[in-house]
Amino acid sequence: MGLFFVCRPHRGFPENFGGCIMTTLELFIIAVGLSMDAFAVAICKGLSVKKLELKHMLIVGLYFGAFQGLMPLGGYFLGRQFESYITKFDHWIAFVLLGIIGANMIREALGGEAEECGCSFCVKAMVPMAVATSIDALAVGVTFGFMPDVNIWFAVAFIGVITFVLSAIGVKIGNVFGARFKAKAEFAGGVILVLMGLKILLEHLEIINF
Repeated sequence: MGLFFVCRPHRGFPENFGGCIMTTLELFIIAVGLSMDAFAVAICKGLSVKKLELKHMLIVGLYFGAFQGLMPLGGYFLGRQFESYITKFDHWIAFVLLGIIGANMIREALGGEAEECGCSFCVKAMVPMAVATSIDALAVGVTFGFMPDVNIWFAVAFIGVITFVLSAIGVKIGNVFGARFKAKAEFAGGVILVLMGLKILLEHLEIINF
């Protein structure tokens, strides 16, 4: 598409893309990397749906895609002076939110509770997940603010669209695998979310590096 802008190093960015210029292809790679947490959580959401409808995929895609796009935009306008505050607490927020959500899924699976689809996809259920999976994008947006030639509107829209598509696909994948083994799948999904939150925390504390 011919979009080029200066790339500077940042934690979470692939280093040295063969030069100091970032292309649309490289932005695509970043977008996919940022959307992986949302994709994994979307799979877990698909596990809780007995009869999957298009609206479920659209709801998850819109929430995750919107937050994944808005977070970099917010970070872009925050600027460098707040970067240390963001990176100091982002992993703890993600860890707590994903831990709570995952533990609740495990509790429901063990207790045989059936989660209503309406509640599962309501605002209070979706916002914490969307926030938890997009916090890293906030720090990425801060870095965009240091790039004088960045087209921020294209970048955030691009990231949002990629996340939307992958999240919608993730819901479908989760539903296919969870339809026959809902309780076991929901338990596994809860464990995955807890482990994902723990992984994010340990990586930011530099205890592990996957």
